[in-house]
Amino acid sequence: MSRLFVIAALAAAGVQTAAAQNKPAYADKFEANCVACHGPQGRSATALTPSLAGQPSFYAITQIFLFREGRRDNPLMIAVAKGMSNEDMRGYADHIGTLPPPDAPASAGDAARIARGRALAQQHHCTGCHGPDLAGGKQVPRLARQREDYLQHALHGFRAGRRIGYTQAMNEALAGLRPEQLDDLAHYLAHAP
Repeated sequence: MSRLFVIAALAAAGVQTAAAQNKPAYADKFEANCVACHGPQGRSATALTPSLAGQPSFYAITQIFLFREGRRDNPLMIAVAKGMSNEDMRGYADHIGTLPPPDAPASAGDAARIARGRALAQQHHCTGCHGPDLAGGKQVPRLARQREDYLQHALHGFRAGRRIGYTQAMNEALAGLRPEQLDDLAHYLAHAP
């Protein structure tokens, strides 16, 4: 075994140990700073506030960064993220990445709206980026079982050009949809299996 390999293995173990030691601290910080809006275990019951449960950590850290840099339009989140160090962003994001996805909604939803929303999701290739189960991955958010009102707000924001993503892809994908179609798409995503 080469000396370089041993050093690399020890360094990796040290990083993993530090990350493991950080988990309880950021679980506590999440509880203290995030639960009031995003809900216990990241399951939001607050209007227009997304559930963080089930979001990939890479997506979470990117969003926190965008808030910290003032590139997302949410004064409260900008204020929360403004003082975060890179380590804080990573700690919160890693914790968010451990939260299990939200449960299926209590209501099965409106079957006709779900069918229209599913057809729109297929037509606009939502699963191409957000995954076949709409669970997201890496820098792409989970859409399945997200709060419907938040999805509506986000989709309308992308369509109107008020919300930005990493690229203009979402703005372009939604440009031709009518408001009621965005609402059907949000209804389907909120009730996705």
